[in-house]
Amino acid sequence: MHQPGEKTNTMRLLDAAGIAYQPHHYDAGDGKIDGVSVAAKIGREPEQVFKTLVTVGASGNFYVLIIPVDRELDLKKAARAAKEKSVAMCPGKDLLKHTGYIHGGCSPIGMKKPFPTFLDESAILQETMIFSAGKIGSQIEAAPDDLLAYIQGEYADLVK
Repeated sequence: MHQPGEKTNTMRLLDAAGIAYQPHHYDAGDGKIDGVSVAAKIGREPEQVFKTLVTVGASGNFYVLIIPVDRELDLKKAARAAKEKSVAMCPGKDLLKHTGYIHGGCSPIGMKKPFPTFLDESAILQETMIFSAGKIGSQIEAAPDDLLAYIQGEYADLVK
């Protein structure tokens, strides 16, 4: 299990909500924090490890999209899911300001404010999925349905 000092805010929120999860920690000292590298570091297949992406719609609204680390976001599919004319990636310099997280440590849980969130439908095939715990070097493993219920998100077809 994890040491008390290793808990992230995301983990504390899941604890408070009574949602079961397993923490995973990895060494980010080599600078390799891309999702495929993280999957290898924690000994999991890339299709079980998900990255959290933040987009901005043509309306100016923000959307959170969670996709497998080895896949590419399809912006047209993301726009359809969000019911927007188009969506674009949130500029990296704006990520902290809007979410409270930095690039590489963005969790779908515990953002500054809740945004409409979509989880790629491939997660349905996973008993558990792994996503950022809100800090580089920390991941959370939980059931996809538990994550979606907590963040009030929905499944969508999001990848190319």
